[in-house]
Amino acid sequence: MWAQLHLVRNLYVRGRGARTTIAVSLGTVWYGLWAFGSILAALLLAGAPADERLERLLAHGLLGVCLYWQLIPILTASSGASLDLRLLLPYPVPRRRLFAFEVLLRTTGSMEMLLVLAGGAVGLLANPSLAWWGAAALLPFAAMNLFAAVGLLQLLSRLLARRYAREAVFLALVILAALPQLFLFFGTPGPLLAYLESVPAPWLPWSAAAGAITGGGATPWAVLGAWLALALVFGRRQFERSLRFDFAAAGGRAGSRFLAARLDRLSRFPSLVFSDPLAALLEKELRSLARSPRFRVVAIMGFTFGLIIWLPLAVQGPDRAGFFARHYLTFVSLYALLLLGEVSFWNSFGFDRAAARWYYLLPAELAPVLAAKNIAAVAAVCAELAAIATVCTLLRMPLSADRVLEAYAVTLVLSLYVLAGGNLASSRYPRPVNPRQAWRNASGGRFQAMLLFLYPVLAAPVGLAFLGRYLFDSEAVFWAALAAAAVLGGVAYRASLQSASAMLVRERERFLEALAAGTGPIRT
Repeated sequence: MWAQLHLVRNLYVRGRGARTTIAVSLGTVWYGLWAFGSILAALLLAGAPADERLERLLAHGLLGVCLYWQLIPILTASSGASLDLRLLLPYPVPRRRLFAFEVLLRTTGSMEMLLVLAGGAVGLLANPSLAWWGAAALLPFAAMNLFAAVGLLQLLSRLLARRYAREAVFLALVILAALPQLFLFFGTPGPLLAYLESVPAPWLPWSAAAGAITGGGATPWAVLGAWLALALVFGRRQFERSLRFDFAAAGGRAGSRFLAARLDRLSRFPSLVFSDPLAALLEKELRSLARSPRFRVVAIMGFTFGLIIWLPLAVQGPDRAGFFARHYLTFVSLYALLLLGEVSFWNSFGFDRAAARWYYLLPAELAPVLAAKNIAAVAAVCAELAAIATVCTLLRMPLSADRVLEAYAVTLVLSLYVLAGGNLASSRYPRPVNPRQAWRNASGGRFQAMLLFLYPVLAAPVGLAFLGRYLFDSEAVFWAALAAAAVLGGVAYRASLQSASAMLVRERERFLEALAAGTGPIRT
C-alpha cells in the first residue's frame, strides 16, 4: 500500500510545475464534488422516515453505487494505476496474500463510492428511526463490490487478451455506454420504469442491503452474506486464473485463415501503386494496424459508438432540417477521425517501440517512413468513412451523394492538418504503446490536455468554410473555402514532414530512448 500510494502520487504530482498544479486542482474539484454528494447523502438519510420509501430509495441508490463501481472503470477504459502483482510470482508470497493485496490496491480506484458509502453510513447512524447496527450492512456491501470488481477486471483482462474476442467485448461495452443517452432522448422503456417504481427483489444484493439497514430481520443479512461469499469466490478464482494465464500465448494464437489470406492480399496492394521503399514501408504499416487489437477496437468504435452517440441529432424533428441532422454523416466522420488520431496520428511510432531503431538502419531517409505512416492513416480514415456510410445505408438513414461527398472532403481536409500536427507530435513526444492492450490511452495526460486546444485550432480552416456557407448561403463559397483550406493544409503537411524528419535525425537518441522504455512493475 505504501508503494501504491507513492505510485499514485508520482503519477499525478511531480514537482511544482503547471502540470502538478492542474492535476491537484482537477483532483480537488473531482473529489470535492463527490465529498459534496456524500454530505447530501448523509443529510438525506439522516431525516428520512423508516418506511417502504426509504427501503426503495436505499435499494436504488445502492444499485447505482454497484453499477458505478463495476462499470465505470471499464467504460472509461481505465482501472486505475496499480502494481502488477504477477511480477511477484517468483517470490515466496502465498497466493491468498496476493489476492488480499489486489483487493487493497483496488481501493485506490474506488474512492468515489467509498466516499458516498461513508456519507450514507453517517446519515444512517444519525437517523433516530433506524437501529445503529443497520449501517453496518454497508461494510459487507462494499467488500462484495471490491471482490466483484477484482474478479470482473481479471475476467475482462483475459477476454481482451484473446484475438478477436476483445472486439466483441468492446462492441458490447460501447453500446452499453450509449444506452443512457438513448434512454434520455427516446424515453425510458416501460419495464425499466416499473422496476424503478417498485422495491427490487429481496434476493438482489442492493435490495438485501437496504432490507438489512431498515430492519428487515435476519433474511436480508443472510442474502447479503451469501452474495459476499459468492463475490469472494468469484474474485479469488478469477484472480488465480489470471495468475496462471499466458497473455502472450493467448494474443498470438492464429485467427481465421480465410480472413488472414484476404488481409495478406490487401496488404500487397501498395506495391502496385508505389515503389520501394515507400511500398514496403506502407505494406508493413497496413499489416501492423490490421493486427493491432487497439486499432481494431478504435475502428469499431468509430462506426458503432460514433453512430449511436450522434443519433439523437439525426432525428431532431419531422422535417429533419436542423444543422446537425443535415450534417450527421460529417459529424460522425469527424468523430471517427478524432478516435483514430489516438492510434494513427498523434503517436504514430508508438506501436514500433524499440523496433523503431530499424528505421535508422535502413538505407533510406526517414521522410518515407513518416509518409508511409501518414498514407496508412489516411487509408484507415477512408475505410472508416466507407463503413459509416454503409451502416447508415443499412439502417435506412437519409443519405445523398452530396452529403457523402461533403463528409469525405471535410474529413480528408481536416486530416491534412491533423497529420501535420501528428508528425511533429510523434517525433517530439514519442511514447511506447502495447498494441495488445486495447483499452488504454496511447498518449500521456499532458498531451491529452494539449489536444483540447489543438483540435479547435486545426479545425479552424474547415470551420471557416461552413461559416462562409452560412453567411453567403452558397455552396460555391463553401467548396471554394474548403479547397483553399486543402491547399493550406497541403503546405502545412509538407512543412511538417520536413521538420519532423529533421527532428528524428537530430534527436534520435532521445527518440529511441523514449520508445525503448520497457514495462515495469506498474499496471495502468
